[in-house]
Amino acid sequence: MAQSILRRQSNLPLSLLASHRFTSYRPATRMSTSSRSSKFSHLPRAASGPLVCQYEGRDVLESSQFNKGSAFTEEERRSFKLHGLLPPNIQTLEEQVQRAYEQYSSRDNDLAKNTFMASMKVQNEVLYYKLIDTHLKEMLSIIYTPTEGDAIQNYSRLFRKPEGCFLNIRDQDRIEECLSNFGGGEEVDYIVVSDGEEILGIGDQGVGAILISVAKLALTTLCAGIHPARQLPVVLDCGTDNESLLKDELYLGLRQPRVRGKEYDQFVEKFVTTARKMFPRAYIHFEDFGLHNAKRILENFQPHIPCFNDDIQGTGCVTLAALLSGFHVSDVKLEDVRVVIFGSGSAGTGIAEQLADTIATETNKSKEEASKQIWCLDKPGLLLKSLGDQLTPAQAPYARDDNEWPGEGLPGLLSVVKKVKPHALIGTSTKPKSFTEEVIREMAKHVEKPIIFPLSNPTRLHEAQPEDINQWTDGRALIATGSPFPPVDRNGMKYEIAECNNSTCFPGIGLGAVLSRTRTLSNKMLVAAVKALAARSPALQDPNGPLLPDVGDVRELSVDIAKAIIKTAVEEGYAEEEGIPTDDNELDEWIRVQMWEPVYRPLVRPH
Repeated sequence: MAQSILRRQSNLPLSLLASHRFTSYRPATRMSTSSRSSKFSHLPRAASGPLVCQYEGRDVLESSQFNKGSAFTEEERRSFKLHGLLPPNIQTLEEQVQRAYEQYSSRDNDLAKNTFMASMKVQNEVLYYKLIDTHLKEMLSIIYTPTEGDAIQNYSRLFRKPEGCFLNIRDQDRIEECLSNFGGGEEVDYIVVSDGEEILGIGDQGVGAILISVAKLALTTLCAGIHPARQLPVVLDCGTDNESLLKDELYLGLRQPRVRGKEYDQFVEKFVTTARKMFPRAYIHFEDFGLHNAKRILENFQPHIPCFNDDIQGTGCVTLAALLSGFHVSDVKLEDVRVVIFGSGSAGTGIAEQLADTIATETNKSKEEASKQIWCLDKPGLLLKSLGDQLTPAQAPYARDDNEWPGEGLPGLLSVVKKVKPHALIGTSTKPKSFTEEVIREMAKHVEKPIIFPLSNPTRLHEAQPEDINQWTDGRALIATGSPFPPVDRNGMKYEIAECNNSTCFPGIGLGAVLSRTRTLSNKMLVAAVKALAARSPALQDPNGPLLPDVGDVRELSVDIAKAIIKTAVEEGYAEEEGIPTDDNELDEWIRVQMWEPVYRPLVRPH
């Protein structure tokens, strides 16, 4: 196999919560499946038992999938001809983690730590994932946002070894040839693809987008146990409009303006068609596509294949789960809620879409009526119908009638907050400090517990700091952010800041889609994922608790979400996998057995 592919009384709608039993919240305990037998151990993706290795000698050490470094047993050293290639002392994985963490800690800045981890990943994937798993909360910001954004911006200058599949728009006839380097048929479960136009709030990064695909797939393994050997990161290089890259003599991508229009659409279509031909059961995850392309590409393929856009759907799901928790704590009903979204790109409109769908479903309102409870702003100001063709297809449903705002042109954020008196304010603008003290204090005048989510990434682009929001609302705000922040002081106590981290959501969705072999990822499945995530909110048990569960419990969250996805796929008739258990406990075990874990499995030679 190719190596790189490797429940106080709640006012929340009962239909959102009925399928989950509330107990006092406590950190989840992971149940390892790697060392115990199971009736499902025979499954092809069962992550236990011996691992067949066809290499020997130096080739074993050069394979990130099989390399154990100093942890090869004496028997393995003999069988795979490793004597003389390794120091004699045999160490445990835990000892290796200790040494690797000391090396990691010696790096003097976050980007250097990111580079160190990237090098480790291509050398020894088990050690890479075990190290992160051991220090998850510390390292997540290093291997993903915000530090990954810095790595992507410097991709061509930090380049050492290629990882993933590079497709460029000038060489479309070779797409199949390029993809064939990564196997075929059943060998790939999960593909992440990006065209690099809107990366992590830092814009067009061209070919450097391969790193966002790599990082997202690392998270699916870390958070949901997707097999690293059954993944494929892809970049669609269409050129770049980033002048600094075009002028950089070391830039590795196509040195030309970004291609758009018909040729671009043909490129995306050809990639998806070819990928589905070669890997007919693979789940395709679109990542960081531009505002004018993301939604239409998703809508084009969603009815026909299992696909997902994290910027639209993942952000919408995790933010909606936090919102539902906030509505519970603030005692606001869905049919009454007023939400202002500042920033109407893929993330902002994705949140609006998920929220409108939920309001409509749970209150029996029409989607159009539900949309009237949401006010969206973008760079010019409030979205109004008079903007006409300037509105993207994703923005149009949320544009307000101009007669609601006579003589105001395009109202700004403060004007909207004064008039709307929102219960919730969400920032996806990448405009730092745009949630000013005046805006926040105005909002806090009208609602007892203002729900405020500055979500833009990386951290330097946040609309406001949690500490300031807490101070400006006299400790009344319910806060969630897009990156990790320390707790804030509130009446002598610590208030934990919830992180709207997509990694608590999209890996579990992908796991459920992969294991069920669903033909499509329906809106009903996404609602089920939101239910599963919202049910884990500590705020449902303690109003002073964070609105979302801790990222440290992400593996258990992924199991819950995957179960919800699989059950819904079966219910809707989309699941194509045979033998999916109907008993809830058996389904739980069936999922866990197929989740890869960072442990060294015994290596054996092929028969």
